[in-house]
Amino acid sequence: MRKVNDNREGSRQGGRVIARVAVIGAGIGGLTSAALLAAQGHHVTVLEKEAWVGGKARRVAVDGAEIDGGPTVFTLRDVFDAVFEACGESLDNHITARRADVIARHAWGAEETLDLFADPLRSEDAIGAFAGVEAARGYRNFRHEAARIFNVLEDPFLRGEKASTPLPMMWRIGPWRLGDMLAMRPFDGMWNALGGHFKDGRLQQLFGRYATYCGSSPYAAPATLMLIAHVEAQGVWLIDGGIHALAKALAGLATRQGAQVRTDAPVAEVLTTQGRASGVRLASGEVIPADIVICNGDPAALATAKLGDSAARAVPRLPPAKRSLSALVWYAHAETSGFDLSHHNVFFSPDYAREFCEIAAGQTPSDPTAYLCAIDRGAKEADPVPAPGTRERIQIIVNAPANGDVHHYTPEEKERCTRAMMASLGRCGLTLEDPMPHQLMTPQDWDALFPATGGALYGRASHGWAASFQRQGPKTRLPGLYCTGGATHPAAGVPMAALSGQLAARVIARDLASMKPSRLAVTAGGMSMPSPTTGSTG
Repeated sequence: MRKVNDNREGSRQGGRVIARVAVIGAGIGGLTSAALLAAQGHHVTVLEKEAWVGGKARRVAVDGAEIDGGPTVFTLRDVFDAVFEACGESLDNHITARRADVIARHAWGAEETLDLFADPLRSEDAIGAFAGVEAARGYRNFRHEAARIFNVLEDPFLRGEKASTPLPMMWRIGPWRLGDMLAMRPFDGMWNALGGHFKDGRLQQLFGRYATYCGSSPYAAPATLMLIAHVEAQGVWLIDGGIHALAKALAGLATRQGAQVRTDAPVAEVLTTQGRASGVRLASGEVIPADIVICNGDPAALATAKLGDSAARAVPRLPPAKRSLSALVWYAHAETSGFDLSHHNVFFSPDYAREFCEIAAGQTPSDPTAYLCAIDRGAKEADPVPAPGTRERIQIIVNAPANGDVHHYTPEEKERCTRAMMASLGRCGLTLEDPMPHQLMTPQDWDALFPATGGALYGRASHGWAASFQRQGPKTRLPGLYCTGGATHPAAGVPMAALSGQLAARVIARDLASMKPSRLAVTAGGMSMPSPTTGSTG
Protein backbone atom coordinates (compact mmCIF):
# COMPACT_ATOMS: atom_id res chain seq x y z
CA MET A 1 0.00 0.00 0.00
CA ARG A 2 1.34 3.41 -0.95
CA LYS A 3 1.74 6.20 1.59
CA VAL A 4 -1.15 8.68 1.61
CA ASN A 5 -0.19 11.89 -0.19
CA ASP A 6 1.04 14.89 1.80
CA ASN A 7 -0.08 17.58 -0.70
CA ARG A 8 3.48 18.67 -1.44
CA GLU A 9 4.11 20.94 -4.39
CA GLY A 10 4.63 19.39 -7.79
CA SER A 11 8.15 17.99 -8.06
CA ARG A 12 10.27 15.88 -10.36
CA GLN A 13 11.29 12.40 -9.24
CA GLY A 14 13.42 10.11 -11.34
CA GLY A 15 13.02 12.38 -14.35
CA ARG A 16 9.21 12.61 -14.23
CA VAL A 17 6.83 15.13 -12.74
CA ILE A 18 4.99 14.20 -9.55
CA ALA A 19 1.96 16.47 -9.44
CA ARG A 20 -0.63 17.52 -6.90
CA VAL A 21 -4.05 16.64 -8.29
CA ALA A 22 -7.40 17.87 -6.98
CA VAL A 23 -10.45 15.97 -8.22
CA ILE A 24 -13.81 17.74 -7.84
CA GLY A 25 -16.46 15.09 -7.35
CA ALA A 26 -16.29 11.40 -6.39
CA GLY A 27 -18.31 10.01 -9.28
CA ILE A 28 -17.20 7.00 -11.31
CA GLY A 29 -15.03 9.07 -13.68
CA GLY A 30 -13.34 11.05 -10.94
CA LEU A 31 -12.61 8.00 -8.81
CA THR A 32 -11.18 6.18 -11.84
CA SER A 33 -8.85 9.11 -12.64
CA ALA A 34 -7.88 9.40 -8.98
CA ALA A 35 -6.96 5.73 -8.64
CA LEU A 36 -4.92 5.65 -11.85
CA LEU A 37 -3.06 8.90 -11.15
CA ALA A 38 -2.37 7.94 -7.55
CA ALA A 39 -1.01 4.59 -8.77
CA GLN A 40 1.43 6.59 -10.92
CA GLY A 41 2.73 8.34 -7.80
CA HIS A 42 0.84 11.64 -7.97
CA HIS A 43 -0.54 13.30 -4.82
CA VAL A 44 -4.30 13.06 -5.34
CA THR A 45 -7.12 14.56 -3.28
CA VAL A 46 -10.75 13.82 -4.18
CA LEU A 47 -13.27 16.39 -2.93
CA GLU A 48 -16.94 15.37 -2.83
CA LYS A 49 -19.65 17.79 -1.73
CA GLU A 50 -22.04 15.05 -0.62
CA ALA A 51 -21.67 12.58 2.23
CA TRP A 52 -21.28 9.62 -0.14
CA VAL A 53 -19.00 8.54 -2.98
CA GLY A 54 -20.33 7.53 -6.38
CA GLY A 55 -22.19 10.62 -7.57
CA LYS A 56 -25.45 9.34 -9.05
CA ALA A 57 -24.47 5.83 -7.93
CA ARG A 58 -25.79 6.30 -4.40
CA ARG A 59 -28.22 4.62 -1.99
CA VAL A 60 -31.55 6.05 -0.83
CA ALA A 61 -33.24 5.03 2.42
CA VAL A 62 -36.97 4.29 2.14
CA ASP A 63 -39.07 2.62 4.81
CA GLY A 64 -35.92 1.28 6.47
CA ALA A 65 -34.57 -0.20 3.23
CA GLU A 66 -31.56 0.91 1.16
CA ILE A 67 -32.57 1.42 -2.49
CA ASP A 68 -30.16 1.79 -5.42
CA GLY A 69 -30.37 5.51 -6.14
CA GLY A 70 -28.68 5.75 -9.54
CA PRO A 71 -27.70 3.53 -12.46
CA THR A 72 -28.55 -0.17 -12.14
CA VAL A 73 -27.17 -1.71 -15.35
CA PHE A 74 -23.54 -2.88 -15.27
CA THR A 75 -21.94 -3.62 -18.66
CA LEU A 76 -18.44 -3.60 -20.20
CA ARG A 77 -17.02 -5.13 -17.07
CA ASP A 78 -13.58 -5.37 -18.71
CA VAL A 79 -13.22 -1.59 -18.38
CA PHE A 80 -13.24 -1.89 -14.59
CA ASP A 81 -11.10 -5.02 -14.62
CA ALA A 82 -8.48 -2.97 -16.48
CA VAL A 83 -8.61 -0.13 -13.93
CA PHE A 84 -8.01 -2.49 -11.00
CA GLU A 85 -5.30 -4.38 -12.89
CA ALA A 86 -3.50 -1.09 -13.65
CA CYS A 87 -3.38 -0.56 -9.88
CA GLY A 88 -2.10 -4.07 -9.20
CA GLU A 89 -5.41 -5.41 -7.90
CA SER A 90 -8.37 -7.53 -9.00
CA LEU A 91 -11.95 -6.31 -9.19
CA ASP A 92 -13.18 -9.75 -8.07
CA ASN A 93 -11.55 -9.20 -4.69
CA HIS A 94 -13.71 -6.15 -4.02
CA ILE A 95 -17.16 -6.81 -5.50
CA THR A 96 -19.37 -9.85 -5.91
CA ALA A 97 -21.01 -9.95 -9.34
CA ARG A 98 -22.76 -12.53 -11.45
CA ARG A 99 -23.77 -12.45 -15.07
CA ALA A 100 -27.50 -12.11 -15.73
CA ASP A 101 -29.24 -14.82 -17.74
CA VAL A 102 -32.13 -12.49 -18.54
CA ILE A 103 -30.94 -9.10 -19.81
CA ALA A 104 -34.38 -7.53 -19.42
CA ARG A 105 -38.09 -8.36 -19.46
CA HIS A 106 -40.28 -6.18 -21.70
CA ALA A 107 -44.05 -5.73 -21.64
CA TRP A 108 -46.63 -3.94 -23.77
CA GLY A 109 -49.63 -5.51 -22.06
CA ALA A 110 -50.50 -8.30 -19.67
CA GLU A 111 -50.20 -10.89 -22.44
CA GLU A 112 -47.43 -9.21 -24.44
CA THR A 113 -44.07 -9.91 -22.82
CA LEU A 114 -40.65 -10.60 -24.27
CA ASP A 115 -37.36 -11.48 -22.59
CA LEU A 116 -33.93 -10.80 -24.04
CA PHE A 117 -31.24 -13.21 -22.88
CA ALA A 118 -27.49 -13.27 -22.45
CA ASP A 119 -27.54 -16.04 -25.06
CA PRO A 120 -28.37 -14.31 -28.39
CA LEU A 121 -29.78 -17.50 -29.87
CA ARG A 122 -32.29 -17.69 -27.02
CA SER A 123 -33.21 -14.07 -27.70
CA GLU A 124 -33.66 -14.87 -31.38
CA ASP A 125 -35.95 -17.79 -30.55
CA ALA A 126 -37.92 -15.64 -28.10
CA ILE A 127 -38.38 -12.90 -30.68
CA GLY A 128 -39.50 -15.46 -33.24
CA ALA A 129 -42.10 -16.83 -30.84
CA PHE A 130 -43.21 -13.30 -29.97
CA ALA A 131 -43.41 -11.72 -33.44
CA GLY A 132 -42.73 -14.37 -36.08
CA VAL A 133 -39.93 -15.77 -38.22
CA GLU A 134 -39.34 -12.52 -40.10
CA ALA A 135 -38.83 -10.68 -36.80
CA ALA A 136 -36.27 -13.28 -35.69
CA ARG A 137 -34.41 -12.81 -38.97
CA GLY A 138 -34.56 -9.05 -38.50
CA TYR A 139 -33.11 -9.38 -35.02
CA ARG A 140 -30.26 -11.51 -36.34
CA ASN A 141 -29.40 -8.87 -38.95
CA PHE A 142 -29.76 -6.07 -36.40
CA ARG A 143 -27.52 -7.87 -33.93
CA HIS A 144 -24.78 -8.24 -36.53
CA GLU A 145 -25.06 -4.58 -37.59
CA ALA A 146 -24.92 -3.35 -33.98
CA ALA A 147 -21.84 -5.51 -33.38
CA ARG A 148 -20.14 -4.13 -36.50
CA ILE A 149 -20.79 -0.52 -35.47
CA PHE A 150 -19.39 -1.24 -32.01
CA ASN A 151 -16.30 -2.98 -33.38
CA VAL A 152 -15.57 -0.08 -35.74
CA LEU A 153 -15.92 2.56 -33.02
CA GLU A 154 -14.60 0.80 -29.92
CA ASP A 155 -10.90 1.64 -30.21
CA PRO A 156 -10.87 4.93 -32.17
CA PHE A 157 -13.84 6.54 -30.40
CA LEU A 158 -15.14 4.80 -27.26
CA ARG A 159 -11.66 4.07 -25.92
CA GLY A 160 -9.90 6.74 -27.95
CA GLU A 161 -9.31 10.44 -27.60
CA LYS A 162 -11.83 13.19 -28.13
CA ALA A 163 -12.03 14.56 -31.68
CA SER A 164 -13.79 17.82 -32.52
CA THR A 165 -14.61 16.64 -36.05
CA PRO A 166 -15.03 13.20 -37.67
CA LEU A 167 -11.76 13.50 -39.60
CA PRO A 168 -9.30 12.48 -36.83
CA MET A 169 -11.50 9.53 -35.91
CA MET A 170 -11.77 8.49 -39.56
CA TRP A 171 -7.99 8.59 -39.80
CA ARG A 172 -7.71 6.33 -36.74
CA ILE A 173 -10.16 3.89 -38.31
CA GLY A 174 -8.15 3.99 -41.54
CA PRO A 175 -9.07 5.85 -44.74
CA TRP A 176 -8.95 2.54 -46.62
CA ARG A 177 -11.80 1.15 -44.51
CA LEU A 178 -14.53 3.10 -46.27
CA GLY A 179 -17.04 0.28 -45.80
CA ASP A 180 -16.55 0.33 -42.05
CA MET A 181 -16.96 4.10 -41.96
CA LEU A 182 -20.25 3.88 -43.82
CA ALA A 183 -21.32 1.05 -41.52
CA MET A 184 -21.42 3.52 -38.60
CA ARG A 185 -24.50 5.14 -40.23
CA PRO A 186 -23.94 8.54 -38.60
CA PHE A 187 -26.29 10.33 -40.98
CA ASP A 188 -29.17 7.85 -40.65
CA GLY A 189 -31.82 8.28 -37.97
CA MET A 190 -32.04 5.50 -35.40
CA TRP A 191 -35.80 5.08 -35.61
CA ASN A 192 -35.84 4.72 -39.40
CA ALA A 193 -32.84 2.38 -39.33
CA LEU A 194 -34.64 0.13 -36.85
CA GLY A 195 -37.66 0.13 -39.15
CA GLY A 196 -35.45 -1.49 -41.76
CA HIS A 197 -34.89 -4.42 -39.40
CA PHE A 198 -38.26 -4.69 -37.66
CA LYS A 199 -41.71 -4.40 -39.17
CA ASP A 200 -43.24 -5.02 -35.76
CA GLY A 201 -43.46 -1.61 -34.07
CA ARG A 202 -43.01 -3.16 -30.64
CA LEU A 203 -39.52 -4.36 -31.54
CA GLN A 204 -38.69 -1.00 -33.08
CA GLN A 205 -39.73 0.50 -29.76
CA LEU A 206 -37.73 -2.00 -27.71
CA PHE A 207 -34.44 -1.41 -29.51
CA GLY A 208 -35.10 2.31 -29.94
CA ARG A 209 -35.18 2.62 -26.16
CA TYR A 210 -31.42 2.13 -26.10
CA ALA A 211 -31.09 5.78 -27.18
CA THR A 212 -32.43 6.76 -23.76
CA TYR A 213 -29.40 5.08 -22.16
CA CYS A 214 -27.52 8.26 -23.09
CA GLY A 215 -30.48 10.55 -22.48
CA SER A 216 -31.61 10.87 -26.09
CA SER A 217 -34.76 10.42 -28.12
CA PRO A 218 -34.80 7.49 -30.56
CA TYR A 219 -36.51 9.84 -33.01
CA ALA A 220 -33.61 12.31 -33.02
CA ALA A 221 -30.60 10.05 -32.34
CA PRO A 222 -28.32 8.70 -35.10
CA ALA A 223 -28.41 5.02 -36.05
CA THR A 224 -24.87 4.75 -34.63
CA LEU A 225 -26.42 4.38 -31.17
CA MET A 226 -27.61 0.92 -32.14
CA LEU A 227 -24.19 -0.15 -30.83
CA ILE A 228 -25.59 0.16 -27.29
CA ALA A 229 -27.63 -2.97 -27.90
CA HIS A 230 -24.41 -4.84 -28.62
CA VAL A 231 -22.79 -3.48 -25.44
CA GLU A 232 -25.66 -4.91 -23.40
CA ALA A 233 -25.71 -8.18 -25.36
CA GLN A 234 -22.04 -8.70 -24.45
CA GLY A 235 -23.07 -9.14 -20.86
CA VAL A 236 -25.05 -7.56 -18.03
CA TRP A 237 -23.84 -8.24 -14.50
CA LEU A 238 -25.58 -7.88 -11.18
CA ILE A 239 -23.45 -6.55 -8.33
CA ASP A 240 -24.27 -7.31 -4.72
CA GLY A 241 -24.94 -3.86 -3.28
CA GLY A 242 -25.56 -2.36 -6.72
CA ILE A 243 -23.46 0.16 -8.63
CA HIS A 244 -22.85 2.02 -5.35
CA ALA A 245 -20.79 -0.98 -4.22
CA LEU A 246 -18.69 -0.56 -7.37
CA ALA A 247 -18.19 3.13 -6.57
CA LYS A 248 -17.08 2.29 -3.03
CA ALA A 249 -14.67 -0.30 -4.45
CA LEU A 250 -13.16 2.38 -6.71
CA ALA A 251 -12.88 4.80 -3.79
CA GLY A 252 -11.14 2.10 -1.77
CA LEU A 253 -8.81 1.41 -4.68
CA ALA A 254 -7.88 5.09 -4.95
CA THR A 255 -7.28 5.29 -1.21
CA ARG A 256 -5.04 2.24 -1.20
CA GLN A 257 -2.99 3.84 -3.99
CA GLY A 258 -2.42 6.84 -1.75
CA ALA A 259 -5.23 9.23 -2.69
CA GLN A 260 -7.26 11.12 -0.08
CA VAL A 261 -11.02 10.89 -0.59
CA ARG A 262 -12.87 13.60 1.32
CA THR A 263 -16.66 13.76 1.53
CA ASP A 264 -18.73 16.71 2.78
CA ALA A 265 -16.13 18.92 1.09
CA PRO A 266 -17.88 21.13 -1.50
CA VAL A 267 -15.61 23.09 -3.84
CA ALA A 268 -16.55 26.74 -4.30
CA GLU A 269 -13.95 27.87 -6.83
CA VAL A 270 -11.23 26.71 -9.17
CA LEU A 271 -8.20 28.92 -8.49
CA THR A 272 -5.79 30.16 -11.16
CA THR A 273 -2.28 31.59 -11.24
CA GLN A 274 -0.72 33.10 -14.35
CA GLY A 275 -3.46 31.73 -16.58
CA ARG A 276 -3.33 28.19 -15.22
CA ALA A 277 -5.38 26.18 -12.73
CA SER A 278 -3.52 26.26 -9.43
CA GLY A 279 -5.89 24.67 -6.93
CA VAL A 280 -9.36 24.89 -5.46
CA ARG A 281 -11.07 26.76 -2.66
CA LEU A 282 -13.64 24.88 -0.60
CA ALA A 283 -16.89 26.42 0.57
CA SER A 284 -15.35 26.39 4.05
CA GLY A 285 -12.59 28.71 2.82
CA GLU A 286 -9.88 26.05 2.88
CA VAL A 287 -7.48 26.29 -0.06
CA ILE A 288 -6.00 23.18 -1.62
CA PRO A 289 -3.11 23.96 -4.01
CA ALA A 290 -2.88 21.72 -7.06
CA ASP A 291 -0.95 21.47 -10.31
CA ILE A 292 -3.89 19.64 -11.92
CA VAL A 293 -7.61 20.07 -11.27
CA ILE A 294 -10.12 17.52 -12.58
CA CYS A 295 -13.81 18.37 -12.64
CA ASN A 296 -15.88 15.19 -12.34
CA GLY A 297 -19.25 16.76 -12.96
CA ASP A 298 -21.39 18.14 -15.73
CA PRO A 299 -19.33 20.77 -17.60
CA ALA A 300 -22.46 22.96 -17.43
CA ALA A 301 -21.53 23.65 -13.79
CA LEU A 302 -18.22 25.09 -14.98
CA ALA A 303 -19.71 27.05 -17.87
CA THR A 304 -22.20 28.86 -15.64
CA ALA A 305 -19.49 30.13 -13.27
CA LYS A 306 -20.55 27.85 -10.44
CA LEU A 307 -16.84 27.30 -9.82
CA GLY A 308 -15.57 30.77 -10.72
CA ASP A 309 -15.15 32.94 -13.79
CA SER A 310 -11.89 31.35 -14.94
CA ALA A 311 -13.47 27.91 -14.97
CA ALA A 312 -16.53 29.33 -16.77
CA ARG A 313 -14.34 30.46 -19.66
CA ALA A 314 -12.71 27.03 -19.85
CA VAL A 315 -15.67 25.21 -21.46
CA PRO A 316 -18.46 26.23 -23.84
CA ARG A 317 -21.99 26.75 -22.55
CA LEU A 318 -24.60 24.12 -23.34
CA PRO A 319 -27.94 25.61 -24.45
CA PRO A 320 -30.91 24.09 -22.60
CA ALA A 321 -32.26 22.78 -25.92
CA LYS A 322 -29.15 20.59 -26.24
CA ARG A 323 -29.55 18.95 -22.84
CA SER A 324 -30.13 15.24 -22.48
CA LEU A 325 -33.22 13.80 -20.86
CA SER A 326 -33.90 14.05 -17.17
CA ALA A 327 -36.04 11.58 -15.26
CA LEU A 328 -38.69 11.03 -12.66
CA VAL A 329 -37.30 8.34 -10.37
CA TRP A 330 -39.26 6.55 -7.66
CA TYR A 331 -37.43 4.69 -4.91
CA ALA A 332 -39.90 2.35 -3.27
CA HIS A 333 -40.17 -0.42 -0.71
CA ALA A 334 -43.48 -2.00 -1.62
CA GLU A 335 -45.47 -5.14 -2.32
CA THR A 336 -45.92 -6.10 -5.97
CA SER A 337 -48.35 -8.51 -7.58
CA GLY A 338 -49.74 -9.65 -10.91
CA PHE A 339 -46.56 -9.58 -13.05
CA ASP A 340 -43.57 -11.89 -12.92
CA LEU A 341 -40.77 -9.39 -12.49
CA SER A 342 -37.19 -10.02 -13.55
CA HIS A 343 -34.35 -7.87 -12.24
CA HIS A 344 -34.60 -5.40 -15.16
CA ASN A 345 -38.08 -4.70 -16.58
CA VAL A 346 -39.50 -2.27 -19.14
CA PHE A 347 -43.20 -1.39 -19.47
CA PHE A 348 -43.81 0.34 -22.79
CA SER A 349 -46.12 3.20 -23.63
CA PRO A 350 -48.77 2.45 -26.30
CA ASP A 351 -47.78 5.69 -28.10
CA TYR A 352 -44.02 6.12 -28.04
CA ALA A 353 -44.00 9.05 -30.46
CA ARG A 354 -46.42 11.04 -28.31
CA GLU A 355 -44.30 10.34 -25.24
CA PHE A 356 -41.23 11.98 -26.77
CA CYS A 357 -43.26 14.81 -28.29
CA GLU A 358 -44.55 15.64 -24.81
CA ILE A 359 -41.02 15.58 -23.39
CA ALA A 360 -39.76 17.83 -26.21
CA ALA A 361 -42.56 20.25 -25.35
CA GLY A 362 -41.36 20.38 -21.72
CA GLN A 363 -44.10 18.14 -20.35
CA THR A 364 -43.89 14.97 -18.31
CA PRO A 365 -45.34 12.04 -20.30
CA SER A 366 -49.05 11.48 -19.80
CA ASP A 367 -48.76 7.73 -20.55
CA PRO A 368 -45.08 6.94 -20.02
CA THR A 369 -42.75 4.07 -20.65
CA ALA A 370 -41.39 2.93 -17.28
CA TYR A 371 -38.22 1.03 -16.40
CA LEU A 372 -38.39 -0.94 -13.14
CA CYS A 373 -35.43 -2.51 -11.36
CA ALA A 374 -36.56 -5.21 -8.92
CA ILE A 375 -33.43 -5.04 -6.79
CA ASP A 376 -34.14 -8.12 -4.70
CA ARG A 377 -34.73 -10.39 -7.69
CA GLY A 378 -31.70 -12.22 -9.03
CA ALA A 379 -30.90 -12.59 -12.69
CA LYS A 380 -31.05 -16.37 -12.65
CA GLU A 381 -34.39 -18.00 -13.35
CA ALA A 382 -33.93 -20.36 -10.40
CA ASP A 383 -33.59 -17.54 -7.87
CA PRO A 384 -36.47 -17.37 -5.38
CA VAL A 385 -39.31 -14.89 -5.91
CA PRO A 386 -40.29 -12.77 -2.89
CA ALA A 387 -43.23 -14.35 -1.06
CA PRO A 388 -46.66 -12.73 -1.49
CA GLY A 389 -47.13 -9.87 0.94
CA THR A 390 -43.39 -9.24 1.15
CA ARG A 391 -42.17 -5.75 0.41
CA GLU A 392 -39.31 -5.56 -2.04
CA ARG A 393 -36.92 -2.80 -3.05
CA ILE A 394 -37.65 -1.26 -6.43
CA GLN A 395 -36.47 1.67 -8.51
CA ILE A 396 -38.73 3.03 -11.27
CA ILE A 397 -37.60 5.48 -13.97
CA VAL A 398 -39.71 7.55 -16.37
CA ASN A 399 -38.08 9.89 -18.90
CA ALA A 400 -38.74 13.60 -18.34
CA PRO A 401 -37.62 16.97 -19.74
CA ALA A 402 -34.50 18.59 -18.28
CA ASN A 403 -36.34 21.71 -17.10
CA GLY A 404 -35.69 21.43 -13.38
CA ASP A 405 -34.07 24.86 -13.23
CA VAL A 406 -37.20 26.62 -14.50
CA HIS A 407 -40.09 24.34 -13.58
CA HIS A 408 -41.37 23.85 -10.05
CA TYR A 409 -42.92 20.43 -9.41
CA THR A 410 -45.92 20.88 -7.13
CA PRO A 411 -47.25 18.10 -4.89
CA GLU A 412 -50.23 17.81 -7.24
CA GLU A 413 -47.97 17.30 -10.26
CA LYS A 414 -45.88 14.73 -8.43
CA GLU A 415 -49.03 12.82 -7.53
CA ARG A 416 -50.25 13.01 -11.13
CA CYS A 417 -46.91 11.65 -12.40
CA THR A 418 -47.04 8.84 -9.86
CA ARG A 419 -50.55 7.87 -10.96
CA ALA A 420 -49.52 7.93 -14.63
CA MET A 421 -46.57 5.65 -13.89
CA MET A 422 -48.69 3.21 -11.88
CA ALA A 423 -51.29 3.16 -14.67
CA SER A 424 -48.58 2.19 -17.19
CA LEU A 425 -47.49 -0.69 -14.97
CA GLY A 426 -51.10 -1.68 -14.34
CA ARG A 427 -51.81 -1.89 -18.05
CA CYS A 428 -49.16 -4.61 -18.22
CA GLY A 429 -50.56 -6.45 -15.21
CA LEU A 430 -48.29 -5.17 -12.44
CA THR A 431 -49.92 -3.79 -9.29
CA LEU A 432 -47.94 -1.86 -6.70
CA GLU A 433 -48.90 -1.40 -3.09
CA ASP A 434 -51.09 1.70 -2.76
CA PRO A 435 -50.24 3.92 -0.99
CA MET A 436 -46.65 3.02 -1.81
CA PRO A 437 -43.81 3.91 0.59
CA HIS A 438 -41.46 5.85 -1.67
CA GLN A 439 -39.33 8.87 -2.42
CA LEU A 440 -39.59 10.67 -5.75
CA MET A 441 -36.81 12.55 -7.53
CA THR A 442 -37.95 15.09 -10.13
CA PRO A 443 -35.85 17.11 -12.62
CA GLN A 444 -36.03 19.92 -10.07
CA ASP A 445 -34.43 17.64 -7.44
CA TRP A 446 -31.77 16.47 -9.89
CA ASP A 447 -30.91 20.09 -10.69
CA ALA A 448 -30.47 20.76 -6.96
CA LEU A 449 -28.17 17.76 -6.65
CA PHE A 450 -26.25 18.58 -9.85
CA PRO A 451 -26.49 22.36 -10.25
CA ALA A 452 -26.73 24.13 -13.62
CA THR A 453 -27.97 21.02 -15.44
CA GLY A 454 -31.73 21.51 -15.31
CA GLY A 455 -31.73 17.91 -14.12
CA ALA A 456 -30.17 16.54 -17.32
CA LEU A 457 -28.63 13.23 -16.28
CA TYR A 458 -26.43 12.52 -19.30
CA GLY A 459 -24.88 15.85 -20.32
CA ARG A 460 -25.45 16.72 -23.98
CA ALA A 461 -28.13 14.80 -25.88
CA SER A 462 -26.85 12.60 -28.70
CA HIS A 463 -29.09 14.18 -31.33
CA GLY A 464 -27.71 14.44 -34.85
CA TRP A 465 -24.47 13.16 -36.31
CA ALA A 466 -22.28 15.91 -34.81
CA ALA A 467 -23.39 15.67 -31.17
CA SER A 468 -20.78 13.09 -30.21
CA PHE A 469 -17.99 15.35 -31.46
CA GLN A 470 -19.37 18.35 -29.56
CA ARG A 471 -19.24 16.53 -26.24
CA GLN A 472 -16.71 17.96 -23.79
CA GLY A 473 -13.39 16.14 -23.82
CA PRO A 474 -10.82 15.84 -21.02
CA LYS A 475 -8.90 19.04 -21.90
CA THR A 476 -10.41 22.48 -21.35
CA ARG A 477 -9.37 25.95 -22.48
CA LEU A 478 -7.78 26.55 -19.07
CA PRO A 479 -4.38 24.84 -18.78
CA GLY A 480 -4.31 22.47 -15.85
CA LEU A 481 -8.11 22.03 -15.74
CA TYR A 482 -9.55 18.76 -17.05
CA CYS A 483 -12.99 17.17 -17.21
CA THR A 484 -14.23 13.64 -16.69
CA GLY A 485 -17.51 11.84 -15.99
CA GLY A 486 -20.64 10.70 -17.78
CA ALA A 487 -21.30 14.16 -19.27
CA THR A 488 -17.96 14.11 -21.12
CA HIS A 489 -16.44 12.06 -23.94
CA PRO A 490 -17.06 9.27 -24.84
CA ALA A 491 -20.68 9.10 -23.61
CA ALA A 492 -23.03 8.65 -20.68
CA GLY A 493 -23.27 5.51 -18.57
CA VAL A 494 -21.24 3.75 -15.91
CA PRO A 495 -18.56 2.13 -18.13
CA MET A 496 -18.33 5.25 -20.32
CA ALA A 497 -17.71 7.40 -17.23
CA ALA A 498 -14.88 5.04 -16.30
CA LEU A 499 -13.50 5.26 -19.85
CA SER A 500 -13.56 9.05 -19.52
CA GLY A 501 -11.62 8.69 -16.28
CA GLN A 502 -9.04 6.49 -18.00
CA LEU A 503 -8.75 8.99 -20.85
CA ALA A 504 -8.31 11.95 -18.49
CA ALA A 505 -5.57 10.13 -16.58
CA ARG A 506 -3.84 9.23 -19.85
CA VAL A 507 -3.98 12.78 -21.22
CA ILE A 508 -2.83 14.27 -17.92
CA ALA A 509 0.13 11.87 -17.73
CA ARG A 510 1.15 12.89 -21.24
CA ASP A 511 0.79 16.59 -20.48
CA LEU A 512 2.77 16.27 -17.25
CA ALA A 513 5.59 14.58 -19.11
CA SER A 514 6.23 17.88 -20.88
CA MET A 515 5.76 20.11 -17.79
CA LYS A 516 8.39 21.73 -15.65
CA PRO A 517 7.46 21.94 -11.99
CA SER A 518 7.03 25.47 -10.70
CA ARG A 519 6.01 26.97 -7.42
CA LEU A 520 2.33 27.90 -7.15
CA ALA A 521 1.10 31.31 -6.09
CA VAL A 522 -2.49 30.80 -5.07
CA THR A 523 -4.70 33.84 -5.62
CA ALA A 524 -6.84 35.34 -2.90
CA GLY A 525 -10.60 35.63 -3.00
CA GLY A 526 -13.28 33.11 -3.84
CA MET A 527 -16.95 32.49 -3.35
CA SER A 528 -18.97 30.13 -1.23
CA MET A 529 -21.35 27.69 -2.88
CA PRO A 530 -22.99 25.45 -0.26
CA SER A 531 -24.03 21.96 -1.24
CA PRO A 532 -27.71 21.94 -2.20
CA THR A 533 -30.10 19.72 -0.35
CA THR A 534 -32.24 17.32 -2.28
CA GLY A 535 -35.96 17.38 -1.71
CA SER A 536 -38.22 14.39 -2.26
CA THR A 537 -41.72 13.41 -1.42
CA GLY A 538 -43.25 10.31 -0.05
